[in-house]
Amino acid sequence: MSEHPRTRDVVQTALHTLLPQEVVLREWRRIPPVLRGAGVLLRDVQPSDAPALMAALSREEVSRFIAAPPSTQEALENYIVLARDRRGRGESLSLAIVPERTGVAVGLFQLRPVEPHFAVTEWGFALGSGFWGGGLFQAAAPLVIDFAFNVLGARRLEARAAVHNARGNAALRKMGAVQEALLRQSWFRGEEAIDQVLWAIIAEEWSAHHPSRLSGVH
Repeated sequence: MSEHPRTRDVVQTALHTLLPQEVVLREWRRIPPVLRGAGVLLRDVQPSDAPALMAALSREEVSRFIAAPPSTQEALENYIVLARDRRGRGESLSLAIVPERTGVAVGLFQLRPVEPHFAVTEWGFALGSGFWGGGLFQAAAPLVIDFAFNVLGARRLEARAAVHNARGNAALRKMGAVQEALLRQSWFRGEEAIDQVLWAIIAEEWSAHHPSRLSGVH
């Protein structure tokens, strides 16, 4: 008999309360991770986030720089269910960005392996434009980077951003990412071929300048 989702959520909440953070995070496949920063919570994306994420990510100024999101709320809910299944299989991770002052998901971080066992990991992010420039990304992104290096065991974290995505490229530069290459016509948005910039952060360089924000995880 399968476990009722509500029962599973209660059990997982109890585990977060009872177990040290480093134990919970290293069991990220079985226990959805929760990362806390200054004014922000990062947690497993949930089907109930679909309406808020549709509103945040479907605006033109956001959607033109990301892969086309599902076109309906139901399709987005199904996508989220699949994303949670992929986390359970250890294939990738999708984290909702939740400002403490609203308690509502306003964006996403995603992590997926490029090389086996996440040795090289790609990360992507999208944030509702109403939260641009308010420090939310700067509070959340280091938590994701720490998770990639200290929990997933990545040695290299890669990101791609469209050449004309000035805000996204600037955000990566502020995180200490190094621009390594121009990937010509590497992304297609409909019929349009778009050049991307390849950015990378190396684990040793990050840890040398940034103490981990994840308590007990090194």
